[in-house]
Amino acid sequence: MAASRIVKIGGATVNQTPLDWNNNVTNIIAAIEAAKKEKVAILCLPELCLTGYGCEDLFLSDWLSAKAWTHLQEIIPHCESITACVGLPIRFGGITYNGACVISDKKILGITLKQNLARDGVHYEPRWFDAWPSGLIKEVTIGGEAISVGDLIYEMHGIKFGFEICEDAWRKEKRPGYKLCERGVDLIFNPSASHFAMGKSELREKEVVIEGSAKFNCAYVFTNLLGNEAGRMIYDGDIVFGQNGEIVKVNERLSFKSFNLQACEINFDQPELTQIYPITDNKKRNEELARAASLALFDYLRKSKAKGFVLSLSGGADSSLCAVLVAEMIRRASKELGLNTVAEILGLTAHKDERELVSKILTCAYQGTMNSSATTFTSAQKLAESIGATFHHWLIDEDVNSYEKKIEKALGRSLTWEADDIAKQNIQARSRSPIIWMLANINRAVLLTTSNRSEGDVGYTTMDGDTSGSLAPIAGLDKPFIIQWLKWAEKELGYTGLSYVNNLQPTAELRPLEKTQTDEKDLMPYALLVNIEKLAIQQRKSPIEVYQILSKTENNTNLKEYVKKFFRLWSSNQWKRERLAPSFHLDDINVDPRSWCRFPILSGSFKEELAELDKLS
Repeated sequence: MAASRIVKIGGATVNQTPLDWNNNVTNIIAAIEAAKKEKVAILCLPELCLTGYGCEDLFLSDWLSAKAWTHLQEIIPHCESITACVGLPIRFGGITYNGACVISDKKILGITLKQNLARDGVHYEPRWFDAWPSGLIKEVTIGGEAISVGDLIYEMHGIKFGFEICEDAWRKEKRPGYKLCERGVDLIFNPSASHFAMGKSELREKEVVIEGSAKFNCAYVFTNLLGNEAGRMIYDGDIVFGQNGEIVKVNERLSFKSFNLQACEINFDQPELTQIYPITDNKKRNEELARAASLALFDYLRKSKAKGFVLSLSGGADSSLCAVLVAEMIRRASKELGLNTVAEILGLTAHKDERELVSKILTCAYQGTMNSSATTFTSAQKLAESIGATFHHWLIDEDVNSYEKKIEKALGRSLTWEADDIAKQNIQARSRSPIIWMLANINRAVLLTTSNRSEGDVGYTTMDGDTSGSLAPIAGLDKPFIIQWLKWAEKELGYTGLSYVNNLQPTAELRPLEKTQTDEKDLMPYALLVNIEKLAIQQRKSPIEVYQILSKTENNTNLKEYVKKFFRLWSSNQWKRERLAPSFHLDDINVDPRSWCRFPILSGSFKEELAELDKLS
């Protein structure tokens, strides 16, 4: 009886940066060399790993693909005694394609081209790439070489393998896997740039790897990019092995390392003998948020070459979350890489402990007015002290009064809360911006803004005030999630300094204290706002549909008015969302128009639809 075909297969994730050729090539080569030491026979690297996935409109240029091909030549000599699959853009005939180049024993065997392009949510692939027709194979000349490209299959070590490139696997009946199965492949690789969202990893395992390996009766290997590549998208570095409908091995995601390698021996003749490894990766949403945001902040800081973060710490939930995430970034990076290595990567000298490193990385300022309370000051101060952040505090009443007096002189009248409520609130928020920006400039630091997604929905934020900054790390998170996460972080992560903010009711503190301003008084219950958002924005329901669906479950006499208010505020505040600082994509939904949801700045504001809703009994 012939021996079973047992082949050691590898997947490697790499933390890449668009146009950082030295970094990208170095990481790819390091992954290949590590795989060779592990005796890996075939290694799959992620989608577009040579250039980075986030090159955007540069993919339309001739020179980017040509430069990628030039740098591919640096990688080929390292592919001795191994077969490696490297993702890069391929351009010929004035058209760019998304390719997986298979290199074996220092020779290119072919380039498989992506057949289905991601075109929804955060993806705009049809703008840059053309989809390759199923079943088509061509020979083209690239860099003076004749190369087979297209819908290829390969045969190495007695097994046949092919590719589904990222979106290819999500298209259900259009999956290339069906035809690959008909052509007798034993193994399907899926090199991906699949963006992170809480809960997505489990969905990916189920719909891509488990279903794919079961339907196509094969082994299946998924390899994802890693880290905050270009500013907004986070990649979790997922490497998943499956076979015949069962998960075989999964790595620990969201690593701070430049690359991670996962290897697995697959028995292709007797799948039941392939070893199954326990899954230890934590997939709970709160833990995923901590890990993903920490990695995203770390990569943003080191790739931007900034010297740290500056934050206007109000003592409220949103700014407190930003502060804790920076501290958690230092904690998690130090645990994996070592404190001194983290300090070196961030351009700092060695430090004795994490708190000292946080003090150099994070500078906070509480900017109070006569409308600020002692409780929020205490909340901000105690949190900063507990995590080790540098903390300043000052009053801005003098600045606010100066602006108001100038306007009163111009108008010839006094400003009052009765007549000028919004203007008097906004000038306080805006008066904080110049001085915190000055501190960020002096520190050569990234200024963090603290807007959340619920505020972004309805414009409950001051432009050039609390939105002022260069990075909005939590703009993709809704307020109820933030509130519960902070309570979880106090208990589970040990951030005892959060006890103060966790006992406060969310408030902007822009009106006089006797008016007892709260966010939910100004807007609506946050839980209801999130439910309306899910239906109206994520599921794209009309105002009437939203009301009819919610009226079955929401016991709120003001439901119709709240639905109307949401749609009015949503449509009138798109200009604010267009001006939000770049934000991380952390959840299924995002209202950043560059990374999930586009909407016209000028519109009819649902006037007809809201009138129809009014007529409903």
